Amino acid sequence: MKERMRHTCLVLNNFLPSDYQKTIQILKKSINQFKKYGIGEDGLAFMFLPDYIEIYGLNDLKNSAEALEFITQFVSCEFAVRPFILKYSEEMLAIMLEWSKHENYKVRRLATEGSRPRLPWAMGIPFLKKDPSAIIPILENLKHDSSEWVRKSVSNSLNDIAKDHPEIVLNIAKRWSGISPETDAIIKHGCRTLLKQGHADILKHYGLDDKGILLSDFEILTKKIKIGDSLAFSFSVTNTNPTDQIVRLEYSVYYKKQNGQNTKKVYKISERIYPAKMTVKIERKQKFLLITTRKFHLGNHQLAIIINGKEQEIKNFDLID
Repeated sequence: MKERMRHTCLVLNNFLPSDYQKTIQILKKSINQFKKYGIGEDGLAFMFLPDYIEIYGLNDLKNSAEALEFITQFVSCEFAVRPFILKYSEEMLAIMLEWSKHENYKVRRLATEGSRPRLPWAMGIPFLKKDPSAIIPILENLKHDSSEWVRKSVSNSLNDIAKDHPEIVLNIAKRWSGISPETDAIIKHGCRTLLKQGHADILKHYGLDDKGILLSDFEILTKKIKIGDSLAFSFSVTNTNPTDQIVRLEYSVYYKKQNGQNTKKVYKISERIYPAKMTVKIERKQKFLLITTRKFHLGNHQLAIIINGKEQEIKNFDLID
């Protein structure tokens, strides 16, 4: 997609003025026309517009920042803003802090999504991976945002930070916890990687203790499967405690890699309160469909059940031809 976007942008430049400021005005007028006729808003087809600003406006911060603020209200500029952050770090982050207070929610989202340390498909921002303190004020401004789209972006930024600085996200989780249902949802989603990793402090924060929560009757029902099939498994969980207990259930698949090693991927099943002495039987299927982000390799694989962040039992199965 990004290669097609870039090609469109380069060809478009052949038909536009060499004067960058004049070109911005043409792009703005075009976007107003698109909006008037209900064409293309938030669509991937117009991602070449912010790409134009990235390529031809990198040496003009003032006009480009104003253009990004305008264009992102039509199509997201989350990719295009990142070269500006790299080149004009302090100035651009100051602008984005102002954007976090913008009346338009799409501009507010650009402030947090565009500054994510590990935005997928986008160029990395090494200095924010090393020290994300510059974007914390942006997240603070947006933690109560009226737009769920913006709040989800705050969560994703926190999750990015957690991969390099779990202690920062843990402190934010403690500070934001209980402020509102919206902030609770933000930090829960922002801590998802830490929860999948079974990070002790975040498990404690959410009261996830595996003591007295017992796994039984774990069985892989399809011990040999082919690519395209589903792995079926079942197990039971009992809360043996005399009081109700929060139980977070996950399972991990250890996919065989080309070098013969296994790589772990964690999948969530549920998180709910189990009454005292309650037993629940769980049945699940994991599809082994071909996808672009994972290549399957034949041979032995493994599956494990995880209760409140602790891996309990692991079993083998085979992916066959």
